[in-house]
Amino acid sequence: MPASQKAITRAVSPSIAACELTYLDRQPIDYALAVQQHAAYEDALVSLGLELIHLPAAPELPDSVFVEDTAVVLDEIAIIGRSGVASRRGETEAVAAALAPYRTLASIGAPGTLEGGDVLRIGRMLYVGLSSRTNDAGIAQLRAIVTPIGYTVVAVELRDCLHLKTACTYVGQNRMLVNPAWIDPAIFVGMNVIHAVDSNVVAIGDAVLVSSPLTAAALESANLKVHLLGISEFQKAEAGLTCLSLLLT
Repeated sequence: MPASQKAITRAVSPSIAACELTYLDRQPIDYALAVQQHAAYEDALVSLGLELIHLPAAPELPDSVFVEDTAVVLDEIAIIGRSGVASRRGETEAVAAALAPYRTLASIGAPGTLEGGDVLRIGRMLYVGLSSRTNDAGIAQLRAIVTPIGYTVVAVELRDCLHLKTACTYVGQNRMLVNPAWIDPAIFVGMNVIHAVDSNVVAIGDAVLVSSPLTAAALESANLKVHLLGISEFQKAEAGLTCLSLLLT
């Protein structure tokens, strides 16, 4: 694990119960349990060699713990997103300030919308989900920013899920974890596709953070080192493991 690898995280907002919801009915969120689960998540990142950049909670921003959605971090640049819901647009300021010492910054502007949860990077390829949070204008702006530095952007249609990385995540060595109910696995030509209902995981080297025992079993069969974490309170907010950090590799 490179010593320079970092992860931006943000403390759980005490107003998380007022989070934005698109597909799920609202359920009570246990704030104290969410704080415990977030601490366990951060501990797992540290145990895998990452240095945390921990941002304070934002009581006025219920979804602000989900830092992944605020930006897309590449080797050369970080692109500050623009949420598809107005209530989340205030989340980017603190994250942009945290990223500024490490990356040149660009940003998505109106009428574009782009959330980091819709952007999946595999090498120099960026798959971007067309969702309720990311639109064609946002994808066009992203393409204009990253094409000159050697990235290819591919827009992906989703079915009945919030973000692209709700439907699929990359676990390294040409292996893609996919829920075929939400995305067509044929998009990933030449990939070794592993089917899973819970397809949102965080891969760091040969280790994977996982929230579903069934997914954990599938990934252990693929010879990956699995760390099982409970994130029940964040799942009530339509979030997964990737939502809780921004990785700077």
